[in-house]
Amino acid sequence: MSITLRQLEYFVTVVDEGSFTAAAALLHVTQPGLSHQIQALERELGGPLLERLPRNVRLTPAGRTALPHARASLAHADRASSAARRASGVDAGELHVGTLYSISVGLLPKALRSWRQSYPDVQVRLVEFRRTQDLIAAMEAGQADLAVGPTPPDWKGPVEPIGVEEFVIAAAHDAPLPADGQTVSLADLATHQWVHFTPPSGLSDILDAACRAAGFEPHAAVRTEQAPSALTLALDGLGLTLVPGNVVPPGYPGLLLWPDPPVHRELSVYTRVRPDPITAAFVAAITREPLATPPHLLDRLGGAHTGG
Repeated sequence: MSITLRQLEYFVTVVDEGSFTAAAALLHVTQPGLSHQIQALERELGGPLLERLPRNVRLTPAGRTALPHARASLAHADRASSAARRASGVDAGELHVGTLYSISVGLLPKALRSWRQSYPDVQVRLVEFRRTQDLIAAMEAGQADLAVGPTPPDWKGPVEPIGVEEFVIAAAHDAPLPADGQTVSLADLATHQWVHFTPPSGLSDILDAACRAAGFEPHAAVRTEQAPSALTLALDGLGLTLVPGNVVPPGYPGLLLWPDPPVHRELSVYTRVRPDPITAAFVAAITREPLATPPHLLDRLGGAHTGG
């Protein structure tokens, strides 16, 4: 006997629903039939996965170990099915795009609009994460067809660079900053209040790392989850913030400055295997857009500031 996707689906559903009764109702199977499949899975894996409690279930240590692998197997199967339908043209299917929250706001809208002109019937699901490490892990686990984010080190599959994402300092228009033209030294901002980001967050990590390299720890006046919120809070005078330039809207009324030394990261679109035609069309759409640093920001601040 071998493990089946149905058994893994039943196991994950019981965990997510918290009981055999609720899982059986959701799966439209009898409770004895569900229990039989879980028991067969437990026999195959050599021990109990779930502890049956009076009102719910609890994972055993073996169950906690098995659960992420079960989810990954189901995700792989779903991605394979969708990719096969897209490639064969039998069904338009759905494209799953993994990315970071800031990138889904700043970079993806133009590429998605361009790509959907050719594939209006294909649904897109954004699978969003706060940190680069989580995005890479999700791609490795098969939770998305492609990823748009910081270039992963030692990635084994296809990788297409899409440019350098530059970060800017934003503040209220009348903030007393020691700026030199359109640039401000990070070391000169040690005594300022900051609109920081809620950990764990990739943006929080980037701000902390930049300030530490400049010799200080940023003092957070307020923390937020999202870069657009940070821009609004900074504009209202709650502190400085450091955000990807691509999330700054045209006509932003606050103060914008390049940090010195520059803060930036290389971005790519990457897949696990050679993409099918529809996925490849999305890759082409995002690589031909000037996405990493928007033209209106370059016009306002006098060109790129990546430090070479």
